Amino acid sequence: MPKKLLTDLPKIKFAVIMAVMKLLIVESPAKAKTISKYLDGAYTVKASVGHIRDLPKSNKKAVDIENGFIPHYEISKGKEHIVEEIKALADKADEVLLATDPDREGEAIAWHIAEAVHLKKPRRVVFHEITKDAVKEAMNHPRDIDMNLKEAQEARRVLDRLVGYDLSGIIWKKVRYGLSAGRVQSPALRIVMEREREIRAFIPEIYWTISADFTNPTIKSAKIPFLNLTCEEEPRDEKIVNEILEKAKKEEWSVTSVDETEVKRSPRAPFTTSTLQQTASSRLGLSPSNTMRIAQKLYEAGLITYMRTDSTTLSSVAIGQMANIIEKKYGKEFVQVRMYATKSKNAQEAHEAVRPTDFSKLKAGTPEQNKLYQLIWERTVASQMTDANILRTKIIANTKNKSVPDFSVNGNRVLFPGWLLADPDAQGDEVTLPKLAIGDSLTLIETHSEQKATLPPPRYTEAGLVKELEKRGIGRPSTYASIIRTIEERGYVEKEGRSLKPTDTGDVVSSFLEDNFASYISDTFTADMEDKLDEISNGKRTYLATLKEFYGPFKKELKSKEKMAKVTTLGDANPKWKCPKCGSSMIIKLGKGGKFMSCSKYPDCDGARMIDGSELAGPKETGEMCPECKEGKLVEREGKYGLFISCSRYPKCKFIKKDAELERRNSTGVKCPNCKDGMMTARRGRFGVFYSCSNYPDCKMAIKAKPTGNLCKYMRDGKECGALMMEGTKTIPERCSDKTCPNHNPQKLTK
Repeated sequence: MPKKLLTDLPKIKFAVIMAVMKLLIVESPAKAKTISKYLDGAYTVKASVGHIRDLPKSNKKAVDIENGFIPHYEISKGKEHIVEEIKALADKADEVLLATDPDREGEAIAWHIAEAVHLKKPRRVVFHEITKDAVKEAMNHPRDIDMNLKEAQEARRVLDRLVGYDLSGIIWKKVRYGLSAGRVQSPALRIVMEREREIRAFIPEIYWTISADFTNPTIKSAKIPFLNLTCEEEPRDEKIVNEILEKAKKEEWSVTSVDETEVKRSPRAPFTTSTLQQTASSRLGLSPSNTMRIAQKLYEAGLITYMRTDSTTLSSVAIGQMANIIEKKYGKEFVQVRMYATKSKNAQEAHEAVRPTDFSKLKAGTPEQNKLYQLIWERTVASQMTDANILRTKIIANTKNKSVPDFSVNGNRVLFPGWLLADPDAQGDEVTLPKLAIGDSLTLIETHSEQKATLPPPRYTEAGLVKELEKRGIGRPSTYASIIRTIEERGYVEKEGRSLKPTDTGDVVSSFLEDNFASYISDTFTADMEDKLDEISNGKRTYLATLKEFYGPFKKELKSKEKMAKVTTLGDANPKWKCPKCGSSMIIKLGKGGKFMSCSKYPDCDGARMIDGSELAGPKETGEMCPECKEGKLVEREGKYGLFISCSRYPKCKFIKKDAELERRNSTGVKCPNCKDGMMTARRGRFGVFYSCSNYPDCKMAIKAKPTGNLCKYMRDGKECGALMMEGTKTIPERCSDKTCPNHNPQKLTK
């Protein structure tokens, strides 16, 4: 053995022992990898890969209500080997530290790990950014698991289970099997539905916009083709419009007013979770869930601070870093240290805003990670810069004898950019106006008029709904994305472009809950419950008292609804539609695919129509007898997975015939990119039509919309994405079927 190796052997042995004797547990492998670099081999860093325990699916076994709302947890499916590995490492270690995320959920995960592997003296370390200094500082100050935070998270989980299961159960009985409700998802759905009712009730009014193009020698010298001014009145009568246009063409025009105002525009506060989700949606086209997924990767790589926060606080170290960067990059005159007041009454000031951990780093990770990182960098740096000076100009013109309403135009000109240098996308479109003075004559070039109608309030976008949830106190930073994802996945809302539109099913579910459980899906109840959970985490309220206070009245309310009639009818259909079989009147019902019209004499008559009035075809006889039972006839049906042929005696006889012609009719003609053998075929699932491989279940390839036959050519990590393209919307002909690809939401690619 070499002499050098013999000399170093005790050191190597000591390092190995230390790695085994000290264990640090985090949630994700990426986080473990980053932290390992900072600990110089002093700790073995193991990832739990998220939650390792949860309530069982069966509600009867989940919570022992009678004995004090005791939750019964079980190891999550597929996590058994992780628990065993952690336990084996913990048994050998003389020190075990739990470094899960710095929020209630992270505290709960730490407690679950300690319980599942029977840790004797678990210690908790917390850091809000994964940098060498932050990690080492946290390691020097371990603490016990905060049971108040753990109980607050446990109360949230148990409340969500009790409300979700009990409300879902009554909806199953009274409306339709398979529907569901939730403590925070249902209020979010109600907000979307309230806006939809406003849109339905809206009565548009007709009006006209009038504009005119003018010129004069000054405009030409300024290299501006013309000056476009808009009439400040919006007439409701076409006769008045024609009168204005006639007078505008006959008379001489001049500038009657030039108003120039210099204003200061201050930067916005650094990002919180909510404002990050909103801005990423409007600028990058990212959904809240995608924003949080990317931000999680940035956090785990040590590039940004913890991304679940409602605080706008910045540390003195970060402010100092930014001052240096701003001075070097833009100049000393652009530096202005600012402190921002956190609006949330329950924000934890120990948390910081979402910011970069090292401002000298200008790029990060993959292209999609880099876009979000740059957004965070720009917003944070801009927050510590001087105001921008903007010159706002308004020019008003009229005829010499003022025979028409004033025509005007507004423009902005940046005199001093200030913070806009760091965050140029916040500037908006700059309208430069020529230098004109009162009395300057104008020559009319052309007039324009356009008939328009007043518009209803817009539907919520995902960003708009996050803002509204935050405003009403519904949910917390860590829950906004999951709330919206849940109501989308359940088929209660669907996206039209960027807007969230409630489906028929969402309409019925929300209306039922509003009519029968209004107090439990109200803003007041939901926001008050969030405050109570905060009080548990602060030690001002107990878990048991909170659950008891809620569950007694809630159970009583549920019991009072048990005898109510089943909601089978949603109202009478339009009298013009008659039953296609017997000619009777029709009623509206809710089916798995949404609303439809059913014969009012059902079950004596099974005539039905689609909600648009087209006839809903029933089983179609093929003329063949069932080869299995020898009694029924084979009929063609449209089922959950498209067209199929089965016995008319179903469910007594479950014979299904394979038919090549039906497979062809269901097929899109696009080959499956996964197995290269099957064809992408239209099928009907829980949330409507989707497209999957004809070789299912051997090939599980499936997408939401009809495939176009093209493959995505978006470049990811130096190569084409290659996923199947599918039909998009009116404004976007097609998009990538891979949700992780930026081309899945092509709006984000237009930045």
